[in-house]
Amino acid sequence: MRLATNNMFDASIATLQRRQQEMQEAQQRLTSGKRVEKASDDPTGAARAERARTSIGQVDASQRALEASRNSMTLAESALGDANELMQQIRETLVAAGNASYSDPERKGLATKIQGLRDQLLAIANRTDGAGGYLFSGQGTSGVPFLDNPVQRDANGARIGGGVGFEGISGSVTTGNLENYPLSVDGRAAWEQARSGNGSFETGPAPNVLTGQASTGYIDSGRVTDPALVTGDSYSIVISGTAPSQTYTVFNESQGHVPVASDNYSGGNTIKFDGMAMTVAGTPSDGDSFSVKPSTADLKLFEVLDRTIESLKTTGRTAPEITQSNLMNLRDVDAVMGNLANVRSQVGEQMNNLDGSESRLQTLKVYNQAEQSAAEDLDMTQGISDFQNQQTGYDAALKTYSMVQRMSLFQYINS
Repeated sequence: MRLATNNMFDASIATLQRRQQEMQEAQQRLTSGKRVEKASDDPTGAARAERARTSIGQVDASQRALEASRNSMTLAESALGDANELMQQIRETLVAAGNASYSDPERKGLATKIQGLRDQLLAIANRTDGAGGYLFSGQGTSGVPFLDNPVQRDANGARIGGGVGFEGISGSVTTGNLENYPLSVDGRAAWEQARSGNGSFETGPAPNVLTGQASTGYIDSGRVTDPALVTGDSYSIVISGTAPSQTYTVFNESQGHVPVASDNYSGGNTIKFDGMAMTVAGTPSDGDSFSVKPSTADLKLFEVLDRTIESLKTTGRTAPEITQSNLMNLRDVDAVMGNLANVRSQVGEQMNNLDGSESRLQTLKVYNQAEQSAAEDLDMTQGISDFQNQQTGYDAALKTYSMVQRMSLFQYINS
């Protein structure tokens, strides 16, 4: 095998260039701190790093969505807190309206006060989120979520329509790609879906079965004594006879006016049947009746307030009518207040969930950052060692080339 001088030179130069290239690559890795700078360096590591970067991007997007949700939920919780304070003032005013010594003009004055508080509540229900939306718009609306429509009345002056109506879509807007974060509160659930009555059943006056006139007695909101016995049927309670020899009979109207209970009646006594108990007081007349029906989840806050205002403005009512009206209004005010409190607690729970989600996102981001670093970052100790080795190899290649360069036949003859 013949080795020409030119072959020796070419081999030495190729080795020298390769050593120089390897040393430059080692130097570049030290400068950038990256072991994988392009996919060809380590296809598996590059793919692993890319997956980690994608996950980090998703976490960053979710963190931005989380902050937007936290801002909306904080504003909603504050709005519900303001609403609760106004409702408490309304309740105190309504309690004062039950004072038997108050005249019709004085009750009108209280109605005017409640009207002002009602308008403030409407402003809260239409409060914006600071980003062009509304806190209680549900899944969205083209305008304000609650519109105050003009009141309509029939020929007798009875109200047949109007008042505040929800114009949005039930539900809530959510965002986030890893978890769903709410950006709005369901306005219908907050302001229009309280449970009527005491939450289980609803009591109220009914026309006298003999005269058709209003009852001269009144009934309280009642309570559940045994949930297992509550049927969910509708009932009527009819007072018979004249005091002091009166009786009451309870009829199940859902089963065809079937009597289910009866006993002697005296003012203030508790009437019990089918796991329920309630008190009829005042001075009921022969034939006075009262209704008992299942609660429904459709009690609207502004409808309750409008009804309360209208009743306080009504003049010429009897004492039993005023008492019954105040009892019912207080019961309904308590129901809508309780519903607002429940929604507020749900918003607070959402805020707690956001805190937990933020912690999970931070943990996930740290994990993916560590995964990305493990896939593409350079071990600096190993990198320095590799660079020193490449530098040593390059020095050796230089020395070898200089020695080979002096070993040509022509240099030997000329020497």
